[in-house]
Amino acid sequence: MKTQADKLKELLQTDIKRPKNTRFIAITSGKGGVGKTTLTANLGYALHKLGFKVALFDADIGLANLDVILKVNAKKNIYNVLKNECSLKDIIVEIEKDFVLIPGKSGDEIMDFADEVSLSRFFDQLEFLNDYDFFIIDTGAGIDKKVQMWLEAADDIIVVTVPEPAAITDAYAMIKIISEKKDLAFMLLNEVSSEKEALNIFTKIKNVAKSNLSEHFRLQMIGFLKKDKLVTNSSIKRVLFVKEDPMSAASEQVFKVARKLAKISERKVLEEEKGITRFFKKIFSGF
Repeated sequence: MKTQADKLKELLQTDIKRPKNTRFIAITSGKGGVGKTTLTANLGYALHKLGFKVALFDADIGLANLDVILKVNAKKNIYNVLKNECSLKDIIVEIEKDFVLIPGKSGDEIMDFADEVSLSRFFDQLEFLNDYDFFIIDTGAGIDKKVQMWLEAADDIIVVTVPEPAAITDAYAMIKIISEKKDLAFMLLNEVSSEKEALNIFTKIKNVAKSNLSEHFRLQMIGFLKKDKLVTNSSIKRVLFVKEDPMSAASEQVFKVARKLAKISERKVLEEEKGITRFFKKIFSGF
């Protein structure tokens, strides 16, 4: 007789009806307070303004706050969907047309309800999101197993750090974990004084990684963001600086990262068909 675990495994291995080429990007950090969530929101908006359909997903379970930065009132979240209290469409928050937020839940583990029935119901609701170009996940900080789960399922990972010894050390610890599962990770240096400082820090981390991690693993710098009062003030005011001041230096730096991601997505679009259902099946397969 099949156990519930056996049935769940079968469910997670079923074929996907309509796979698409959504690109799943996880934005993470070794420690909190490095601007990860602010960057997630602004990068998502920049991709949206470049003409892509973008969904943001708040997977920072302990401190979900994308809704705060985006200044929306998310009354329900993915936790409620898994508990069968509402449908997935009920929790989607449209920031602008083709730019949406899927809210997370602070302090609760959404995986607590990852049983066969709730997952089957959840997967059935995912198809309407399959035509999104980018699905950007704001993960929690640190090397917790729950964070690693999102990273392993993502197509691309961006590690955010700032020029502080503790943050750099924790970023390297995160990169080391990623190297055990992936062949490539990107770095984004935040709050640097100059491009030179960003390159110096990245080069040091890259050299250490090259000497100690898998020879197949590559670390690339995808961009940097200089320390700017515009960014700090936008966080306080709960506005997106790329929207409020798109011609600023900070906004241009974010748009440069967005354009790089667009090119990476274009290069890889024919490699393997992907879909939002496939992504979440990866997430829940460990439960």
